[in-house]
Amino acid sequence: MTFKAEYIWIDGTEPTAKLRSKTKIIAGSPAGLDALPIWGFDGSSTNQAEGHSSDCVLKPVFSCPDPIRGGDDILVLCEVLNIDLTPHATNTRAALAEVAEKFAAQEPIFGIEQEYTFFKDGYPLGFPKGGFPAPQGGYYCGVGADEIFGRDVVEAHLDNCLKAGLAISGINAEVMPGQWEFQVGPVSPLEVSDHLWVARWLLYRTAEDFDIAATLDPKPVKGDWNGAGAHTNFSTKAMREGYDAIITAAESLGEGSKPLDHVKNYGAGIDDRLTGLHETAPWDKYSYGVSDRGASVRIPWQVEKDGKGYIEDRRPNANVDPYVVTRLLVDTCCSALEKAGQV
Repeated sequence: MTFKAEYIWIDGTEPTAKLRSKTKIIAGSPAGLDALPIWGFDGSSTNQAEGHSSDCVLKPVFSCPDPIRGGDDILVLCEVLNIDLTPHATNTRAALAEVAEKFAAQEPIFGIEQEYTFFKDGYPLGFPKGGFPAPQGGYYCGVGADEIFGRDVVEAHLDNCLKAGLAISGINAEVMPGQWEFQVGPVSPLEVSDHLWVARWLLYRTAEDFDIAATLDPKPVKGDWNGAGAHTNFSTKAMREGYDAIITAAESLGEGSKPLDHVKNYGAGIDDRLTGLHETAPWDKYSYGVSDRGASVRIPWQVEKDGKGYIEDRRPNANVDPYVVTRLLVDTCCSALEKAGQV
């Protein structure tokens, strides 16, 4: 008896990494993550090694049922290691693991809203070739064939994520035609990041079957059209229990060099999207406010009303590395809360 294990990893393409995967046939039946072998690949073909020393190592870190192949087959998300089994330079998960462990007592959790755009034959789905559709207005959470494009792919992707056991919590059509969003969380930093990467892989793989491409480009259409983000909702135990911690976290993100430290790691093309228009704050100015979608960080009105909850960092691009954005938020906010004695 054998099963198929699809080993998935993040490559070294710059400025935005790509997902890669290949299939390993394993004897027996799935017996848990620890039973999965490490594997290797040609790093010179993924921008992760030179040809004269091209071997890289895949270490399984998360597995789930494969909803596309079914049966006993599984998806296996991997970290990339050097041949001495140290983290590869492109391995951003290892750094998050250290920070998440350091601040584990504060119980940080995340919900990430992943926006993306469908393309067909070089055009966003729903855009007429050589022209533009009606202006933004009715597409967001819309219904009807004149406003919604790609729902069959979205529903198939949602079903695949649920069958895989991912912590997907919702979907909706977004502001531009062919643009959609799914949400993952609320779960721990490593879990939200692992699940988001696998959900991205399933998005691309599901869209293949419809001959449609999905992109995380933060500004897929120039001009008066919304970009695509990965709004990141964050809280700690103290934030879920009191409003003072909410303010401390929001203010910590605007201190000193923190705004630039974060924004420069929030995805390539950030200045194309964070213009101060289309529900964004300018990339080079930090602000926070209640119910303000034009601020860098939004405090939902319900959070102010309840006096506890979470904050939403609206700056991360759709193409952000979730391991990086969660690490930065945990490190900045949890350090500030610890310093303020709000833990």
